[in-house]
Amino acid sequence: MRCYKVFKLLSILFLIPMTTLLAEPVKQSITVQEKSTNTLRLNPLIYDRTVSGEMDDVYKNIFTALENNSYFVIFEPNIGKTLSHFAKRWGDDYNKNKLKSIRSMVFCNSWYTNKISNIDPSMLALCPLRITLYTKEKQTHILFVRPGKIAETSKAQKVAKELEDDVIRTIEVAIANM
Repeated sequence: MRCYKVFKLLSILFLIPMTTLLAEPVKQSITVQEKSTNTLRLNPLIYDRTVSGEMDDVYKNIFTALENNSYFVIFEPNIGKTLSHFAKRWGDDYNKNKLKSIRSMVFCNSWYTNKISNIDPSMLALCPLRITLYTKEKQTHILFVRPGKIAETSKAQKVAKELEDDVIRTIEVAIANM
Protein backbone atom coordinates (compact mmCIF):
# COMPACT_ATOMS: atom_id res chain seq x y z
CA MET A 1 0.00 0.00 0.00
CA ARG A 2 2.85 2.39 0.85
CA CYS A 3 4.48 1.83 -2.59
CA TYR A 4 1.19 2.72 -4.26
CA LYS A 5 1.00 6.00 -2.33
CA VAL A 6 4.59 6.86 -3.23
CA PHE A 7 3.90 6.01 -6.89
CA LYS A 8 0.76 8.16 -6.87
CA LEU A 9 2.62 11.08 -5.27
CA LEU A 10 5.47 10.82 -7.80
CA SER A 11 2.95 10.68 -10.65
CA ILE A 12 1.33 13.88 -9.42
CA LEU A 13 4.68 15.62 -8.88
CA PHE A 14 5.80 14.83 -12.41
CA LEU A 15 2.40 15.51 -13.92
CA ILE A 16 2.11 19.09 -12.69
CA PRO A 17 5.33 20.46 -14.29
CA MET A 18 4.84 18.54 -17.53
CA THR A 19 1.23 19.58 -18.05
CA THR A 20 2.30 23.17 -17.40
CA LEU A 21 4.99 22.92 -20.08
CA LEU A 22 2.57 21.33 -22.54
CA ALA A 23 -0.29 23.71 -21.82
CA GLU A 24 1.59 26.99 -21.96
CA PRO A 25 2.41 28.13 -25.50
CA VAL A 26 5.89 29.57 -25.95
CA LYS A 27 5.64 33.07 -27.38
CA GLN A 28 9.08 33.16 -28.96
CA SER A 29 9.08 29.67 -30.39
CA ILE A 30 10.54 29.21 -33.85
CA THR A 31 10.01 26.12 -35.99
CA VAL A 32 12.84 24.90 -38.16
CA GLN A 33 12.26 22.21 -40.76
CA GLU A 34 15.27 19.90 -40.70
CA LYS A 35 14.03 17.02 -42.83
CA SER A 36 10.70 16.29 -44.39
CA THR A 37 9.77 14.19 -41.33
CA ASN A 38 11.64 15.86 -38.45
CA THR A 39 11.15 19.31 -36.99
CA LEU A 40 12.95 21.10 -34.23
CA ARG A 41 11.31 24.00 -32.38
CA LEU A 42 13.66 26.40 -30.71
CA ASN A 43 13.03 27.53 -27.15
CA PRO A 44 16.05 28.49 -25.08
CA LEU A 45 15.10 26.26 -22.13
CA ILE A 46 13.56 23.24 -23.84
CA TYR A 47 14.86 20.80 -26.43
CA ASP A 48 11.70 20.23 -28.47
CA ARG A 49 11.89 17.75 -31.32
CA THR A 50 9.16 16.23 -33.48
CA VAL A 51 9.53 13.00 -35.45
CA SER A 52 7.17 10.92 -37.54
CA GLY A 53 6.12 7.81 -35.74
CA GLU A 54 4.05 6.41 -32.95
CA MET A 55 4.86 6.70 -29.27
CA ASP A 56 5.87 3.08 -28.65
CA ASP A 57 8.59 3.05 -31.31
CA VAL A 58 10.07 6.44 -30.43
CA TYR A 59 9.87 5.74 -26.69
CA LYS A 60 11.55 2.34 -27.02
CA ASN A 61 14.39 3.77 -29.15
CA ILE A 62 15.10 6.61 -26.71
CA PHE A 63 14.82 4.35 -23.65
CA THR A 64 17.28 1.85 -25.15
CA ALA A 65 19.70 4.60 -26.21
CA LEU A 66 19.70 6.12 -22.72
CA GLU A 67 20.32 2.76 -21.07
CA ASN A 68 23.12 1.98 -23.57
CA ASN A 69 24.81 5.30 -22.73
CA SER A 70 25.04 4.89 -18.95
CA TYR A 71 21.76 6.61 -18.13
CA PHE A 72 19.43 4.67 -15.91
CA VAL A 73 15.69 5.07 -16.40
CA ILE A 74 14.33 4.94 -12.87
CA PHE A 75 10.67 5.80 -13.39
CA GLU A 76 8.27 5.76 -16.35
CA PRO A 77 5.11 7.77 -15.66
CA ASN A 78 2.32 7.34 -18.17
CA ILE A 79 1.01 10.89 -17.91
CA GLY A 80 -1.68 10.41 -20.54
CA LYS A 81 -3.15 7.47 -18.65
CA THR A 82 -3.11 9.46 -15.40
CA LEU A 83 -4.87 12.38 -17.07
CA SER A 84 -7.49 10.08 -18.63
CA HIS A 85 -8.80 9.31 -15.15
CA PHE A 86 -9.96 12.93 -14.98
CA ALA A 87 -11.73 13.04 -18.37
CA LYS A 88 -15.22 12.86 -16.91
CA ARG A 89 -14.47 15.37 -14.14
CA TRP A 90 -12.86 17.91 -16.48
CA GLY A 91 -15.38 17.48 -19.31
CA ASP A 92 -14.75 19.84 -22.24
CA ASP A 93 -11.52 21.01 -20.60
CA TYR A 94 -9.97 17.54 -20.93
CA ASN A 95 -7.30 17.04 -23.62
CA LYS A 96 -8.20 20.04 -25.77
CA ASN A 97 -5.12 19.45 -27.94
CA LYS A 98 -6.28 15.89 -28.73
CA LEU A 99 -3.00 14.33 -27.68
CA LYS A 100 -3.02 10.59 -28.26
CA SER A 101 -0.39 9.67 -25.68
CA ILE A 102 1.83 11.40 -23.09
CA ARG A 103 4.67 9.51 -21.43
CA SER A 104 7.80 10.43 -19.58
CA MET A 105 11.01 8.72 -18.58
CA VAL A 106 12.84 9.86 -15.49
CA PHE A 107 16.52 9.02 -15.61
CA CYS A 108 19.93 9.80 -14.16
CA ASN A 109 23.63 9.28 -14.66
CA SER A 110 25.57 8.82 -11.42
CA TRP A 111 28.79 10.26 -12.80
CA TYR A 112 27.19 13.54 -13.88
CA THR A 113 25.20 13.74 -10.64
CA ASN A 114 28.39 13.42 -8.62
CA LYS A 115 30.24 16.01 -10.76
CA ILE A 116 27.44 18.55 -10.50
CA SER A 117 26.93 17.99 -6.76
CA ASN A 118 30.66 18.51 -6.16
CA ILE A 119 30.56 21.88 -7.92
CA ASP A 120 27.13 23.29 -6.96
CA PRO A 121 24.80 21.20 -4.79
CA SER A 122 21.87 23.52 -5.58
CA MET A 123 21.94 22.17 -9.15
CA LEU A 124 20.82 18.81 -7.78
CA ALA A 125 17.39 20.33 -8.39
CA LEU A 126 17.93 19.04 -11.94
CA CYS A 127 18.15 15.45 -10.70
CA PRO A 128 16.70 13.24 -11.83
CA LEU A 129 16.35 14.35 -15.43
CA ARG A 130 13.29 13.63 -17.54
CA ILE A 131 12.24 13.37 -21.14
CA THR A 132 8.57 13.77 -21.95
CA LEU A 133 7.03 12.53 -25.18
CA TYR A 134 3.58 13.12 -26.57
CA THR A 135 1.91 11.94 -29.76
CA LYS A 136 -0.51 13.83 -31.94
CA GLU A 137 -1.50 12.96 -35.51
CA LYS A 138 1.21 10.27 -35.91
CA GLN A 139 3.90 12.71 -34.84
CA THR A 140 5.79 12.17 -31.60
CA HIS A 141 7.15 15.22 -29.82
CA ILE A 142 10.21 14.89 -27.58
CA LEU A 143 10.72 17.44 -24.80
CA PHE A 144 13.77 17.82 -22.56
CA VAL A 145 14.54 20.70 -20.20
CA ARG A 146 18.10 21.84 -20.98
CA PRO A 147 20.30 21.57 -17.85
CA GLY A 148 22.96 23.85 -19.33
CA LYS A 149 20.42 26.66 -19.73
CA ILE A 150 18.97 26.18 -16.25
CA ALA A 151 22.50 26.29 -14.77
CA GLU A 152 23.61 29.41 -16.68
CA THR A 153 24.51 31.30 -13.50
CA SER A 154 25.94 28.27 -11.69
CA LYS A 155 29.55 27.20 -11.32
CA ALA A 156 28.30 23.81 -12.58
CA GLN A 157 27.17 25.30 -15.92
CA LYS A 158 29.98 23.70 -17.92
CA VAL A 159 29.21 20.21 -16.63
CA ALA A 160 25.45 20.80 -16.96
CA LYS A 161 25.97 21.85 -20.59
CA GLU A 162 28.10 18.76 -21.22
CA LEU A 163 25.30 16.64 -19.72
CA GLU A 164 22.71 18.43 -21.87
CA ASP A 165 24.74 17.86 -25.03
CA ASP A 166 25.21 14.19 -24.20
CA VAL A 167 21.50 13.58 -23.58
CA ILE A 168 20.54 15.42 -26.79
CA ARG A 169 23.15 13.48 -28.76
CA THR A 170 21.71 10.26 -27.31
CA ILE A 171 18.20 11.27 -28.37
CA GLU A 172 19.35 12.28 -31.85
CA VAL A 173 21.11 8.96 -32.38
CA ALA A 174 18.01 7.13 -31.15
CA ILE A 175 15.71 8.86 -33.65
CA ALA A 176 18.14 9.15 -36.56
CA ASN A 177 16.49 6.44 -38.65
CA MET A 178 12.87 7.18 -37.81
